[in-house]
Amino acid sequence: MSTEIAATSAASLVIVPAVAVAAPLIAAAVGRVAVVPLVVFEILLGIIVGPSLLGWVDEAPFTATLAELGLATLFFMAGSEIEFSAIAGRPLVRAALGWVLSLGGGIAVGLLLAPTFPAAVIIAIALSSTALGTLIPVLRDAGEADTPFGHVVKAIGAVGEFGPLLAISLFLSGREPLPSALILIAFAVVSIAAIVVAARGSHVRLHRVITATLHTSGQFAVRLALLLVLGLVALTYALGLDILLGAFAAGVLWRLLMASSTPSNREALESKLDAVAFGFLVPVFFIYTGITFDLDALLADPAALALVPVFALALLVVRGLPGLIASPPGTPAATRGAVVLLGATGLPIIVAVTQIGVEREILSSATAAALVGAGMLTVLIFPALGLAQRRRDTSAVADAEPSLD
Repeated sequence: MSTEIAATSAASLVIVPAVAVAAPLIAAAVGRVAVVPLVVFEILLGIIVGPSLLGWVDEAPFTATLAELGLATLFFMAGSEIEFSAIAGRPLVRAALGWVLSLGGGIAVGLLLAPTFPAAVIIAIALSSTALGTLIPVLRDAGEADTPFGHVVKAIGAVGEFGPLLAISLFLSGREPLPSALILIAFAVVSIAAIVVAARGSHVRLHRVITATLHTSGQFAVRLALLLVLGLVALTYALGLDILLGAFAAGVLWRLLMASSTPSNREALESKLDAVAFGFLVPVFFIYTGITFDLDALLADPAALALVPVFALALLVVRGLPGLIASPPGTPAATRGAVVLLGATGLPIIVAVTQIGVEREILSSATAAALVGAGMLTVLIFPALGLAQRRRDTSAVADAEPSLD
């Protein structure tokens, strides 16, 4: 390892954790005036310490690997938060229909703004995404994670993460659509078989081991969760699919395995996984997103800079409005507005798909930065506005909230 690379890696080992510690402190201080999602400060601080501004931290292989693990963990946590019994039926079906409309609208926008059809597909996938993994902590902190409103947002977010991942695997795998579809089917068969096994039975022996090691150095459950994530990520990688598809499926599988656990064990496990995910790996992903954000390319291209608000507005229209289809009849207007705003919040998949576009020279760095910048704007603005809208209806909805059935 050269001296320069070693110095960069050493700087990352100190500065990235320091940023991770500083971000919640700044978020808490700003929170006295306005509630801003923590990830906004993680990204902004990453930009500040990265090559675009102070230059204290550059791209480093070790940090890049941790960031990829952080992104996979974010999708695992998103999958593990989905309670299919609460969103199955009308919400999930209508959310899927809304996503199809979003993809179609995204292709239309992409064809208007992109020079080539492959670039239009990347823009469409980005604009049809919802950052469920980013929204889950926001919903939880607002006390909305288990409300009918939260279930609608989770349904929209689940489809808004799973749908784009399927599209990436189908259209950006480097293979023809038919072989890609067959490989996707093979992965689906394996995943469904695992899910069926997980959903059946009470898994008494498994939970006995979990209980015995829950408060010891064995930590069997945490190790099992990591094995599920890395195992399904490795499977998708071997099949040439997007690894986030495997991470998301692992989260769904994990929730089913833990469904028959005792409430106290589930609560303890959620706390432990939250610590690993949101205390370590996920912040590295968001900070590294800021470090690698190509601010220079964006500022050097006025046309690309102008695309940032255009893409943010496109996310609101293309992704947010179709989410209304999943709202139950009789939902108050302000809450419907909140559904639109939260459904239009996107970032992780935007980062992932634009990286693919830049690496394959399909998308320019400036356009990719504009899309990521738009995603940052949605994370900064939309959840805060959406929850403010929701609070306007909370008192009226508390007595009689529409059924999701």
